Amino acid sequence: MMPPVTTPTPKPGHAGRNSVRIIGGAWRGRRIEFPATAGLRPTPDRVRETLFNWLQHDVAGARCLDLFAGSGALGLEALSRGAQDVVFVETSVAAARALNLQLGRLGGASRGLVIEAGATRFLRTPGEPFDIVFLDPPFGREALAGYLPLLAAGRWLKPGGFAYLENERSAGLPVLPSGWELLKSKSAGEVGYHLARVTPPRSGA
Repeated sequence: MMPPVTTPTPKPGHAGRNSVRIIGGAWRGRRIEFPATAGLRPTPDRVRETLFNWLQHDVAGARCLDLFAGSGALGLEALSRGAQDVVFVETSVAAARALNLQLGRLGGASRGLVIEAGATRFLRTPGEPFDIVFLDPPFGREALAGYLPLLAAGRWLKPGGFAYLENERSAGLPVLPSGWELLKSKSAGEVGYHLARVTPPRSGA
């Protein structure tokens, strides 16, 4: 009898389960490695590609917030494409440490700031507004409904600023704060992803 065939478990940093690649910009093709942390779920390549096609004229020079940063794939992609700076907010010690290492390896440490904190704590601390916010919370918690009001109340987005929102496809369209508008919405597999904007003031208002 032939012995059973076993498949080795990928180690952290193995190209695949614990890494994703940067799709475009100065760091195109570089891989982002991240720890095997519960709930850490990088945005799929094709979703990121669509998102940055949506934002192609707005990323260069932008100040970005990567809330629930996890692997940092969204914020690092933005830096690769010319964002002025990115604040990464991540509650996991291991993931935050890995993000700092990635920024060093890519040469982006001067434009990326990793804050080890929960999203709620961060949003309740006064700070400067951003041009783009990436909001990709863990699935299964209906978190968008809780964090969107905090983003709006704290005025974390500039007028005309963009918010990328990711949730389970089954959850449907997110309920947006007053003064926000939904620009784009798509799905891929079990992922629903959306682009919203804080309505800019009318000309002459």
